[in-house]
This record gives sequence, C-alpha cells and structure tokens, in this order.
Amino acid sequence: MANDAVAGNTLRVAPAGRADGDDPVRAVLAAYTRDLVSAVDDTLAAFLATEVASLTEIDAAMGGFATTARDSVLAGGKRLRPTFAYWGWRGVVGGAEPLPPVLPALAALELLHTFALVHDDVMDASATRRGRPTVHTALAARHAAAGHRGDPRRFGEAVAVLVGDLCMVWADRLLAHAALPPARLLDVRRCYDQMRVETVAGQYLDVLGESDAANWTVDRALRVARYKTASYTVQRPLLFGACLAGVGTDAPLIAAYTRYGLAVGEAFQLCDDLLGVYGDPAATGKPAGDDLRTGKPTALLMLARQLATPTQRRALDGLRPGAGDGEIARLAGLVAETGAVDRVERMISDRVAEALAALDTASIDGTARTALTGLATAATNRRA
Repeated sequence: MANDAVAGNTLRVAPAGRADGDDPVRAVLAAYTRDLVSAVDDTLAAFLATEVASLTEIDAAMGGFATTARDSVLAGGKRLRPTFAYWGWRGVVGGAEPLPPVLPALAALELLHTFALVHDDVMDASATRRGRPTVHTALAARHAAAGHRGDPRRFGEAVAVLVGDLCMVWADRLLAHAALPPARLLDVRRCYDQMRVETVAGQYLDVLGESDAANWTVDRALRVARYKTASYTVQRPLLFGACLAGVGTDAPLIAAYTRYGLAVGEAFQLCDDLLGVYGDPAATGKPAGDDLRTGKPTALLMLARQLATPTQRRALDGLRPGAGDGEIARLAGLVAETGAVDRVERMISDRVAEALAALDTASIDGTARTALTGLATAATNRRA
C-alpha cells in the first residue's frame, strides 16, 4: 500500500526548493511530503479498487458509476488536507512513529474533499475543474452522446450529487480502517464530524451569499472563508492529526494549531479570491474571471465595493450575466483600481504572520515546524 520510505519510521525530507517548477505549493509538497502524497494515493487506489469491484457486482452500470467517483478522487490535486493532518500528527509523535496505522485516516480526508468539490461544482455550475470537465458536465455530455431520454444537464447534476454522496460514505468507511485504539478512534471521529458540519455550514453561507450579494459584507465573506475553507482545509485537518496522536482537546498544542489553522485557512481562501479574478486558466484549471461573472460575494469583491467611488461602484454593480471577456477584464482592472487587491494581499500577509507566531507558541517536532512554516507561505503564494 505505502512505499518503504513512508511505511518506515519517517518520510525523507529534502531541502525546500523549486524543483517542481514555479508553483510554490507543489515545491513545498515535493520538498517535504512527496512520499506522503504517494502513500495517500496508493492507499486510495487500493481501497477504491475493492469498492468499485463490489459495486460492479451489483450491476455493470453501477461499476461505471463507481468508476466515475473513483476517477474523481484520483484525478490529482495537492492533497493539502492529508498533508496538514500528517504534520499535525507528526508534530506530536515526532519522527519515529510508523505511519501505516494512521494512513487510512489521512487518505479519508481526500475522499471528503472530493465530496465537497463535486457538490460545489454543481452548486456553482462550474464547467471545469483542474483543467478537465467537472463531473456533472462530463456526465451530461455522456448522457447526450448515448442518446438517452431526459435532460442531459439534469441527469449530470443528479448523478454528480450521488458521486459526491458516495465519496462521503467511502470517507467514513476508510476512516474506520485506521489501526487505533477504539477510544481514540471515537475521539478522531468527533473531530472529523465537526469538520463535516462546519464544511456544510460554510457551503450554505456561500450559496446564500450568491443569492443575497447586495446585502453581503466583508465580515460575512470572511466567515464563509473561515467555515468553508479554513476549517476543512487547514484547521480541522491539523486538529484531526493531533487527535490521531492522542492529544486532548484542552492541550496547549490545540490552541496553537487552531490559531495557525484559522490564519492559514483564511489566507488560503483570500488567495483563491485573487485567483478567481486574476488567475491564469492554464494554472488554475478554470476560466479567468469566474467570480466576476457570477457576482460571487468574495472578500475581494466586497472590499472593492466598500473602497470604490460611487462611479466605480455603479460599474461593479452593473455587470450582467453573460458578460464577455472584454468586460470581465475591464472590471478586473477596476477592482484593482479601488485598492482592494492591495488590501487583500496585506490581509494574506498578516494572516501568514499570525500563523507563524502561533507556531512559535507550540512545542512540536522540529521537522513538522519546518514543514508547517513552509506550507503557511506556499499555500498562500500560489498560482493554482
């Protein structure tokens, strides 16, 4: 399941660098967790092979459905959630503790992430993800090509919801494979459940914001970032890792991880806000300016409205669905002119500084401290 470098006492740690090109997130992951990512992928592939085979026995069509879900999980990605959980765990246990007993729990977070991505793409009507058609888009195209009855779009969305649901169930099932004492596994499950509740809460606020953008605020946009992104991307995975190591909820380390996780998670979302307007589609895998097209009330766009002159605000509020690339580019320039981009970049820097200060208060393994320091910077200084 896992390669020898991971299944033994510790991961190989290489000097931080830019070996994977100029994407800083990938550079840090390559430097610190290359073997971890491979181990997570191997764990997922082995687990999903059994699950797909089991569903195929029910009906050949179920096999195709399960394969779609499997392919969504294995389609790539940065594996940030297992990575933060790993370093949260390693920060407690140090370098001598073997990884295999907790590896299924780490990999389960990637299944949870796929559930969230697939559902999010349906809610946002996104056409692409990681440079490929989203699940509901691909399913709709397959339905149309086969000449089946009914609305292809409706079919694609309905089956994509089921794909996401299946990934959620798979996450639960894989988590149960962690070789931990029953009492500790129960504590881990409580942390995991809280992560899921907060993810749903953040997603609801995100949907609500798009339907009531005129009454949204910067504070509410940051609340969405806190619950939709910070909670299940950084903060809860770190706490999940600490829980895997047996740390109690009242330990000083929990306060440090919480502070670090919230700061990095919010900064990560603020970086996403910038990428949603100014990102390179070749790197992000999504069309440029998507957030402007949809009027998504991100912190960036809320700040732009707050800082805009009356004339600028009228232009920002005048965007209509179906706007062309030229209008989107003009509005992206207008957002920058308001000073909102500079403000968001300062907010990101402030949060990274807050995260690093939080690490200074914690007594953790030295290698884990180095990795978390690098990840705080890399996860918020990226192109995708």
